[in-house]
Amino acid sequence: MFKDPFDPKALLGRGSCSCGGDHAQADHARLTAAAVPAGEEDRWNRVVDAAVLRAVFPVDAQRRQFLKTVGAATAMAAISSVLPLGAAREAFAQGGPGGGAPEKKDLKVGFIPITCATPIIMAHPMGFYSKQGLNVEVVKTAGWAVIRDKSLAKEYDASHMLSPMPIAISLGVGSNPVPWTMPAIENINGQAITLANKHKDKRNPKDWKGFRFAVPFDYSMHNYLLRYYVAEHGLDPDKDISIRSVPPPEMVANLRADNIDGYLGPDPFNQRAVFDGIGFIHLLTKELWDGHPCCAFTVSKEFATQNPNSYRALLKAIIDATAYAHKQENRKEIAKAIAPANYLNQPETVLEQILTGTYADGLGGVKKDPNRIDFDPFPWNQFAIWIMTQMKRWGQLKADVDYAKVASEVYLATDTANMMKEMGLTPPDPSKKTIVVMGKPFDPAKPDEYVNSFAIKRT
Repeated sequence: MFKDPFDPKALLGRGSCSCGGDHAQADHARLTAAAVPAGEEDRWNRVVDAAVLRAVFPVDAQRRQFLKTVGAATAMAAISSVLPLGAAREAFAQGGPGGGAPEKKDLKVGFIPITCATPIIMAHPMGFYSKQGLNVEVVKTAGWAVIRDKSLAKEYDASHMLSPMPIAISLGVGSNPVPWTMPAIENINGQAITLANKHKDKRNPKDWKGFRFAVPFDYSMHNYLLRYYVAEHGLDPDKDISIRSVPPPEMVANLRADNIDGYLGPDPFNQRAVFDGIGFIHLLTKELWDGHPCCAFTVSKEFATQNPNSYRALLKAIIDATAYAHKQENRKEIAKAIAPANYLNQPETVLEQILTGTYADGLGGVKKDPNRIDFDPFPWNQFAIWIMTQMKRWGQLKADVDYAKVASEVYLATDTANMMKEMGLTPPDPSKKTIVVMGKPFDPAKPDEYVNSFAIKRT
């Protein structure tokens, strides 16, 4: 989980004001305006300023006393008179240590209009891309096959994808093999099983024989978790129910038209079915696997290699936006930013219920779960290995595969960890990840043994 490294109280010491100065918090902007640009609240500037202060006054007590005595405005003005503080801020914003100006500033990033894409979407209206010197057009896209095809055709420079998709593309499952990378997870959790209202008396999956379900794509956590869930209740997902791919924006309409009995899909369409009075939330997928990956930020290996500075700037913007989205106190602001028609085109109240975790379940109750959806960018290799076991289990991946090698080549945990460190965030230990799905532990060192342990499978 994130620890906010940009908190001025943590960076500059504690005084009457969060900056450490001996003045009221309300007077901070007025007092610092003369010494710090209008973007003082920009978190990158605060990181640079704080680093400079720590270098000048390495002893915490001395630094705090100095700030309390002269105030942050005077301190930064004095330092700026002898150090190129503005240049340091600009250099950090344009790529940080070892970086440089983006080779390509005008970029297109494709997205599907779902809350899983929150960091990718919000980075546009809330300025996270522009802060990195990028002019990004976020392009709303109809479905996952279209996202994949436009990405492969290089119409998009980067894309919002389902977390299994970069693996499938790299391995040539469902398309020609093209080396693809996933440097950041977009969201964890954030899915649900939604059923039509007529099935309120059929809460036991054993009663679902003959049900017609929708998932967003064959290569999706939604497909794998639905299959896992019904199989654990004794149903064969290829024989006892039907599963078909439906673009997320079309799920509610199909439920209303009685074309499907339910879906395991992303939000906002679970909550939208409740909002429209046509469905109810059977369960959140976090009840099956708390902390599971869902969607991701992806680029081709070619783009990352040929445009390393643009890639770094994009990744920095995404990690920054993800850190911001992780914090509950920012969720209502984010809901407002991503609600408009060019983004999610949803009522703010629907998005607030999802992002804050206080929501109507469609069964007459109001539930509170702040982790209904969360945002954490770290692309655990263990996630990739689990996904490949399910591709194997259900016959999508027929050839032998070096699980660990593919995971490390596609899920770029090292890139993400390095960028997090550069940004002042603390990356997790990549070796320490526990995965338990419906009570069953997963050992990433024994993937084939895991696949063979299931009674219902296609292999």
